Amino acid sequence: MGLNDSSPGAMRNGRGLSDQWAESVVVRPRTTERHITVHKRMVLGFALSILTLIIVTAVAVVLSVRFEECAGRDRDGAAGESGSRGGGGGSAKLNGSKGERTGERADEEGVQPWRNSRLPGSLRPRHYDLQLAVYMDNFTFSGEVSIELECVNATRFIVLHTDRLEVRCGELVVVANRPGGGVMRIHRHFPYPANQMYVVVLHRELKPMRVYRLNMSFDAAIEDELLGFFRSSYTLQRERRYLAVTQFSPIHARKAFPCFDEPVYKATFTLTLRHDPQYTSLSNMPVESSSLSDEDGWVTNHFSRTPRMSTYYLAWAVCNFTYKETQTDGGVTIRLYARPDAISSGAGDYALHITKRLLGFYQDYFKVQYSLPKLDLLAVPKHPYAAMENWGLSVFVEQKILLDAEVSSSSYQMELTMVVVHEICHQWFGDLVTPVWWEDVWLKEGFAHFFEYVGTDFLFPKWNMEKQRFLTDVLHEVMLLDGLSSSHPISQEVDQATDIDRVFDWIAYKKVSNYLKGRDIDIGGMMDRWTLQMGYPVVTISKNQSEQLPTHYITVNQEHFLYGQDRPLLTSLSPLSSLQWQVPLTVAVGNESSVGSESLIWINNKTESHMIGQMDDKTWLLGNINQTGYFRVNYDLPNWKLLIQQLHRNHQIISVGNRAGLIDDAFNLARAGYLPQGVPLQLIGYLPEETSFLPWHSASRALYQLDKLLDRTDEYSLFSDYVLKQVASRYHQMGWPTNVPGNEGNVLQASYQTEELQRELIMLACSFGNKQCHRQAVAYISDWISSNKNRIPPNIRDIVYCTGVSLMDEDVWEFIWMKFHSTNAVSEKKILLEALTCSDNIFLLNRLLNLSLTSDLVPEQDVIDVIIHVGRNPQGRNLAWKYFREKWDVLNARYGEALFMNSKLIGGVTEFLNTEKELNEVKHTNIHHYGVGTGPAWPRALEIVEGNVRWHRLHRRQFYQWLSQRHVNH
Repeated sequence: MGLNDSSPGAMRNGRGLSDQWAESVVVRPRTTERHITVHKRMVLGFALSILTLIIVTAVAVVLSVRFEECAGRDRDGAAGESGSRGGGGGSAKLNGSKGERTGERADEEGVQPWRNSRLPGSLRPRHYDLQLAVYMDNFTFSGEVSIELECVNATRFIVLHTDRLEVRCGELVVVANRPGGGVMRIHRHFPYPANQMYVVVLHRELKPMRVYRLNMSFDAAIEDELLGFFRSSYTLQRERRYLAVTQFSPIHARKAFPCFDEPVYKATFTLTLRHDPQYTSLSNMPVESSSLSDEDGWVTNHFSRTPRMSTYYLAWAVCNFTYKETQTDGGVTIRLYARPDAISSGAGDYALHITKRLLGFYQDYFKVQYSLPKLDLLAVPKHPYAAMENWGLSVFVEQKILLDAEVSSSSYQMELTMVVVHEICHQWFGDLVTPVWWEDVWLKEGFAHFFEYVGTDFLFPKWNMEKQRFLTDVLHEVMLLDGLSSSHPISQEVDQATDIDRVFDWIAYKKVSNYLKGRDIDIGGMMDRWTLQMGYPVVTISKNQSEQLPTHYITVNQEHFLYGQDRPLLTSLSPLSSLQWQVPLTVAVGNESSVGSESLIWINNKTESHMIGQMDDKTWLLGNINQTGYFRVNYDLPNWKLLIQQLHRNHQIISVGNRAGLIDDAFNLARAGYLPQGVPLQLIGYLPEETSFLPWHSASRALYQLDKLLDRTDEYSLFSDYVLKQVASRYHQMGWPTNVPGNEGNVLQASYQTEELQRELIMLACSFGNKQCHRQAVAYISDWISSNKNRIPPNIRDIVYCTGVSLMDEDVWEFIWMKFHSTNAVSEKKILLEALTCSDNIFLLNRLLNLSLTSDLVPEQDVIDVIIHVGRNPQGRNLAWKYFREKWDVLNARYGEALFMNSKLIGGVTEFLNTEKELNEVKHTNIHHYGVGTGPAWPRALEIVEGNVRWHRLHRRQFYQWLSQRHVNH
């Protein structure tokens, strides 16, 4: 029953008018017969007029009451905010002055729970029955939802989430689900856009322990914005085809249907999708029944009921994709849906194969069976994230799941593997077990990120992911971010909806991974200090110089590691100076021939002394053995000198993991001013003898950071020459890969680490200007252009393309641009586009920026990457920064609420700015112009640029002095 039936005032007013007119007729005095006849005619005519008036009046009253109800819905929202889908609430077609007057009635409710940022908790949903009709011709959809609600505390208010939904006036009903319960009378209902809420106020209270049903009808657009229920497209045989898919995490289910859109409100869902039969529809569960309409030929798919889950894991898609499938031993059907040409080419076969293996692995590991009868993997052309782990329907952007065996590099395959491993882990840790609120998102994301390495190790043990790549790709990466004063604890308080996106960052994803890696650690006793404090400590170990203590004692000091502080100014009065951790420090003593067994010491105070093995002037200390702890280790300078000597004489005495850790710590300690600038440069002087990938990878990451700091300085060649000197011998020894027929893209062999080292050395050699490397890259590109056959080995194509574009003329740029448009291989498309940003020609870089934003030639989600990569090019740095500011309004209109993309862009275009002029530009940027949700990105960006400028002011001279002396001495 709709609103029309629940408007009793209208009917009462109608009856009242009717009775009044009747009374005025019957009391008239009788007259003569003739007069009576005339009078009868008059009365009849008068009665007809009165009847007409009664009907018109009654209709007018009913309509006015309905108008008042509909328009009055706005009364608690900000003026004009609910007028459009963009405003976050219902329709404003009717929000005139009458509605405003209605809204000014005394607020008899007193408490207004919709003004809080969180839902009141008086009701909890048990089940949603959601029916949608999807119109792909005009990108709209209409829906009806019936929500079964359990009343927890007595209330007259139903408060739930809607955003950009037109709730249809007159089609909202509350029913008591009990014998004789009937329809509950609705006093009024309105959107509250400020909190993306919709409020239904009832005439009487809902009672605790009872169950009710709320029925709502609504309409909405299928947006072009990557959030909620959004649309995408692709080209097949020169025909543009469209699809629509959901992205509800973290708070966007409310864009697709009215719901209790907080993770704690788990419920079951039954979904019905009605659409044109040329499309296929998918959801979390299998199709239970399907029917075709006799009237319009449309298909209606009814999907099975889901398990209890949070709203943000509900998902559906309407597309004309095809699929391949496999089945686990336990009977779970796995399908991969993608563009028909991608499926026919076999691009989805690899992901399908490893998913089958992973389901079995996780079932054994967690001792919990996969909960659903099927798992669909959906490859979409654009998506805000790499992937989204919707239960039973995981959605991936194409580049993270489609593998073209003949052109994809091993690093591309490794990255794809880890994304799939991550998302499949979420089918347990996230879908099955979900954090109550977003401040604890690190629980699910941290565990899934940790299992990227565990799961990949299971699939390919010879990659040695868990023990080695974890250090450089997770530990070292997140420590860069977490060493900023604009960092945050991994468990953050989240109040507003706009705050939620900021908790989805690398600190939440990666920092917890390091706790999980720790051995012999009492996690329970130390967890609060590590999760509720930002950052991490630097632990300084020194041999005790005190005469009162024998030489087998060490002194250990801990302080908050920060990049961005003038360290002498960081006094005990600073709030950051008071941070302290409970640190599980492992220490070993070594000398030229051996390393002693490690000792575990718990550091609880700022400074402590501990007994360790016997030491003399030739023994060195090594802390944080194999990098199991989340902190940096510094030493007194004599100990650094001994460690460097050891690496130069016999580096293998120190383990591979510790060699990588020493390199990373030394460069970052020097960057932050804890160490002289020459120490890390001296340390990497042993690299010509290094045959393992991991220390080289650790060094290259640090050297590229320095490269971006120095690439516009006059003395730059001193630095690049020094790097090339370390690289040259190992680069020439390893040479270039060859194209072995039938071996393309096969990284499953034991030589994976060797291939990765070879790639790393070629990248360093070409990036820093090795002439032979440049000649080889140019020869490969020239051969491709002349023969129109790409004989470049897949593993190094990105390096060759970029080097060729930077060194060769405009025709090569045009050639790469043409190949970018003609290829269908997603991995190839990505590296071709990135190569275009390597040009030294400002005109071409500017052209690329404009083409990417103003045409359909560059996929929408790649535009941000184009701008960021132009910013990494020293010739394009100012160009990208200027372009970002000038085009912000266009970018913001395009990406809208996809704030994480905007945050990524802000970081990307500012990360390598390092002059006083650029710092002033960042400082004087009006951050309010860039929107509320991008706020956290600006303090971080400003701190990084300040740090870059500070390094130049305080350390650049010392850095180049050390290199100059080295150059003179050699």
